[in-house]
Amino acid sequence: MSKPISPSFASLVQEFFTDYMTRQRSLSPQTVASYRDSFVLLLRFAEQSLGKPATALELSDLQPSFIANFLDHLERDRGNSARSRNIRLAALRSFLKFAARRDIANLRAIEQALAVPTKRFDRKMVGFLTREQMLAVIDVPTSTWLGQRDHLLLTLMFNTGARVSEIIGMRVADVVLGPTSCVRLHGKGRKQRSLPLWKHAAREVRGWLGLNPQLEAGSALLPRRDGQPMTRANVTQRLKLAVAAATVTHPELGKLSVSPHMVRHSTAMGLLQAGTNATDIALWLGHESPSTTHMYVEADLAMKERTLARLKPPAVKPTRYRPPKGLMQFLQSL
Repeated sequence: MSKPISPSFASLVQEFFTDYMTRQRSLSPQTVASYRDSFVLLLRFAEQSLGKPATALELSDLQPSFIANFLDHLERDRGNSARSRNIRLAALRSFLKFAARRDIANLRAIEQALAVPTKRFDRKMVGFLTREQMLAVIDVPTSTWLGQRDHLLLTLMFNTGARVSEIIGMRVADVVLGPTSCVRLHGKGRKQRSLPLWKHAAREVRGWLGLNPQLEAGSALLPRRDGQPMTRANVTQRLKLAVAAATVTHPELGKLSVSPHMVRHSTAMGLLQAGTNATDIALWLGHESPSTTHMYVEADLAMKERTLARLKPPAVKPTRYRPPKGLMQFLQSL
């Protein structure tokens, strides 16, 4: 029996991106871009550590030790978090599983590479702004075109709790204005969801569209000056400016690192404190599972204090513990 011919590493990567991810699985452009970035970093590291250019790399080079060194490089040299490290590993694992069905000769090496574990990490308590702080951030000067756009941007972010990708991907056609106004968001994994708008948010959208009659159905609802959609960096920068302006009335904001994702957390906390259950919040935010929403319950100290107030403390007088002499002598002898 002739030995099976192994496809080249380069051909496997090309087939993985062009045929498997794009045509067969029809993954979102964001997922494809994330996997692409992972492989760019991997190939650069291989060239530095193994002395092999991308065209000369082989599947057998992806030894567990090489992958572990690559992941350590991401954390140590690039300053990536453990979460980002695991995302890069997930991209590589997806490729290895794909390659295992096309390169039987290297199946053992692939299985060994797949054994590299993800890294556990401590989940920090989510940060969020109170309603008063959030309203102060939204209340940016609106006398200019940019000011009006930013005001609508922050209003919609707080109203919907949308991800940055969902906000900048919003088109004019995604907004329905009427007796019950709503907006359609295009979420992760090609999932869509519709969320109602506050009445004043709907009025602000009407005013914005009246100010910009050139915007068509397929145009970005919140464009830049050149008419192109805002980028993540644009949103982060405009939010930073709004927070700086809000520190005049709320100085404590100057000590916080307010990100667009913190605005999303603030929406979730507002829903939770208003009595919305975790399942409904998960649907609102577009979470894959309601368990993801439990982190907001953990962060809501006020809700825990109200729960504690309903729990009567024990009417037991504490007594002082007096250990026996023998135990004290034993401990002091250690």
